[in-house]
Parts: sequence; C-alpha cells; structure tokens
Amino acid sequence: MKPETIKIDEVTYVRADAVQERPKGNRAVVVVDRGWIFAGDVTRENGRIHLSKALHVFKWTSLGFSGMVTNPKKAKADLRPIPDVDIPAGAEVFCVPVPDDWGL
Repeated sequence: MKPETIKIDEVTYVRADAVQERPKGNRAVVVVDRGWIFAGDVTRENGRIHLSKALHVFKWTSLGFSGMVTNPKKAKADLRPIPDVDIPAGAEVFCVPVPDDWGL
C-alpha cells in the first residue's frame, strides 16, 4: 500500500501523481443562467465573456457534470459547434477550465 501523504517537519506533502494539474490555456466549460452550458476559448473584457471555437453542450447521457467535463466522449456528450458566443459577465454561474483541445 502506498501512502497518500507524508508529513515532514509539520508540513504535509501529497504524492505527485495524486495532484491534478490545472489545464493550461483559456478553454473552459461555462455555465450561464437559465441552464445554458457552453465551451470555448474564453476572453473576458468590458463586462463580457467571449467564447471562440464555441460549442453548445446540448446534453450528455452518463457520468454527471464532472464526468462530462473530464471525459465528454465517455459521457456521450452531444457537443454542437456554434458561432462565437458573447455573454454578459453577470450571466455566468461558474466556469471550469478544460484542456485546449476539449470537445474539438
């Protein structure tokens, strides 16, 4: 059995393979009010969220939201390409950073 953590001089360390790296780049799944879910390359300016290379996350059939974000193919996500999306920043409920090739 491998240890999950180790403590040295009152500092707790975790295994390197247990740490998930934050995706690089600016691609994200963005949840907005009224239940709309989009993905794209995010630019934020002037109180707006602009998504390029945009996708509408229409539905998925398994694994829940986090599973869909982690592996859209396994979750059988229906990702529909759409023109760039421009959203008022106040409509954002939350966003989840994803790898640069997510959904493409």
